[in-house]
Amino acid sequence: MASDLADNKRAGTGTRTTEREGSMQQTSKRVLAIAMGVAAAAVAGVAQADTSDSRIALSNNYAGNSWRQAMLRSWEKVGSAAVADGVVAAADAFTTAENQVTEQAAQIQNLILQGYDAIVINAASPDALNGAVQEACDAGITVVSFDGIVTAPCAWRIAVDFKQMGKDEVLYLADRMPQGGNLLEIRGLAGVFVDDEISAGIHEGAAENPQFTVVGSVHGDWAQDVSQKAVAGILPSLPQIDAVVTQGGDGYGAAQAFRAAGRSTPLIVMGNRHDELTWWKEQKDETGYETMSVSIAPGVSTLALWVAQQVLDGQDVPKDLVVPFLRIDQDNLEENLANTEPGGVANVEYTLDDAKAVIAEAM
Repeated sequence: MASDLADNKRAGTGTRTTEREGSMQQTSKRVLAIAMGVAAAAVAGVAQADTSDSRIALSNNYAGNSWRQAMLRSWEKVGSAAVADGVVAAADAFTTAENQVTEQAAQIQNLILQGYDAIVINAASPDALNGAVQEACDAGITVVSFDGIVTAPCAWRIAVDFKQMGKDEVLYLADRMPQGGNLLEIRGLAGVFVDDEISAGIHEGAAENPQFTVVGSVHGDWAQDVSQKAVAGILPSLPQIDAVVTQGGDGYGAAQAFRAAGRSTPLIVMGNRHDELTWWKEQKDETGYETMSVSIAPGVSTLALWVAQQVLDGQDVPKDLVVPFLRIDQDNLEENLANTEPGGVANVEYTLDDAKAVIAEAM
């Protein structure tokens, strides 16, 4: 399975080998190192405690887009198997009705009262939940955050380098469009760590490549319908757009908005969603349209589950773990599309051995 993990993540490796894409090659090398470390991690990961009676909860702040839905499906699939195999007693998921910090804080406090041994969090804010997180830690509960991470020192954090992901979008454009041009930025959920980091990377990349100018920015909430409406609303006030930099779940909506406005379709960076990959494939077949697609795999929730289990098992786990993002390029589009279910997102789900390898690589 660890080799499958490496194979799946190598699907994100592009065909260009310029200096600007050196960071992507480093990501691929890191994935290979993870896979090669599985055997050593399995030997080192001798259980020190029995987790068969341990109960793990997922606190999720939002489920209104395809990535979050895929994330929850991955949690349910892997968590149910872990319970059936007797590894843990429960792996329950809870999602707040609104993306509100106060609501998620109350949810975490309720999970504390319910006596869960570990709480895995996809957080509405990196710091506003720290009070509730500290309450959980003070109660002896293991807290692992992922994707939307928290900054509380007592918690574990799992993330990709979102800032580099945003910057790499601009570096890709610099290779494709050395003459530069006007960029439209589509952001995610306001106030969330992921949105802030990707946007910071995009603007850092644009600052280092001044031939590009970000002429407009909207929040698409990582959702196709929200993005389409937001882009449609800002387009009349914008000059020619040469490329659209995104965060995932927004590429197809952007394409539809440009089409409805009767404007030529710019180069749109995609975010690994099935509708985005399908549209890209259609344009590629018709006109040779070329772009790239990048996102964190929604199955990172399953890595967070196993990391929580390993902490409960008494293992030594670094507080901060970084996993590679999943990139799709022109030459592996069809392969990744075939492996992505309709309505879903290109994905990688983690096994316990995969998690041990990630932990070992971070030691």
